[in-house]
Amino acid sequence: MTAIANNQKNGEITPVSTIYSMTGYGKGIAEQDGLKVTVELRSVNHRFLDLNIKLPKIFTFAEDILRKAIQSEILRGHIDVYVNYEDTRESKKTLAIDYDLASQYVLAAREIQGRCLVQNNFYVAEVLRMPDVVTQIAKEEDEDLLADLLKAACEAAIEGINEMKAREGLALVKDLLQKVDNVKNVIPKIEELAPKNLQEYRSKLEERVKEYLKDAPIDEVKLINEIAFYSDKFCTDEEVTRLYTHIDHFTAILSDGGAVGKKLDFIVQEMNRETNTIGSKCNNAQITEYVVYIKSEIEKIREQIQNLV
Repeated sequence: MTAIANNQKNGEITPVSTIYSMTGYGKGIAEQDGLKVTVELRSVNHRFLDLNIKLPKIFTFAEDILRKAIQSEILRGHIDVYVNYEDTRESKKTLAIDYDLASQYVLAAREIQGRCLVQNNFYVAEVLRMPDVVTQIAKEEDEDLLADLLKAACEAAIEGINEMKAREGLALVKDLLQKVDNVKNVIPKIEELAPKNLQEYRSKLEERVKEYLKDAPIDEVKLINEIAFYSDKFCTDEEVTRLYTHIDHFTAILSDGGAVGKKLDFIVQEMNRETNTIGSKCNNAQITEYVVYIKSEIEKIREQIQNLV
């Protein structure tokens, strides 16, 4: 991972450590002595690292090598791993000659000549054509060479997929910061309306009490107590403060960079919890509208976070 400086100029944040998306593609090729190995990696979202490896039979011995190479560089995501092998060598097989069997064929030909008094035309070409005299044997593969080619191709594929994932990760960071700013910009409007919500409640309560009691005198002490109880029960100051804190924490995590997905997912759950509480406490139509907007932005943030490592 390439570390880059933290930059908050003009409200922008460049993470100290690279933040990766979980979606990407990489391809690596390694060649030597007529052998060619190609490794392709395709990654999508997943809670953990889930490898689906498809290998040619010749690489069965090296699956663990491939798995460890990927695990050392990639933390999360469902990754399909495709390995292709090409052997372009001119000769892939060797000939094995059974000389004992060939000698038996020659002796049999001579015996037939002597007993049957016929000409012996059993020459080398005929011997070579006889069953099982000559067999083709596939060359024994150099497993060390194959393993080295596989690792080299895999490293190139990992580099490619990480480059793509880093680009997408940076784009996601910018989008997340914009959506968090959208949420942060709405909170002051809720703070401004919250006292009016209490005043509206007091006015409505007084109207209901007067309507119920008609001309009877109003017990101001009880009315004040009721309003005080409502004020304490439905005050949103704590929720608003915690929401600001969660937003600051969210931004700080993005600034630090690295594997942020699970951390941000927890913060977003807390942001959603505070927003729900604000919505349940406030009986103001305008505040409800703001709460719905914040919840909508938080849901978009949550969906985007699922793409981050």
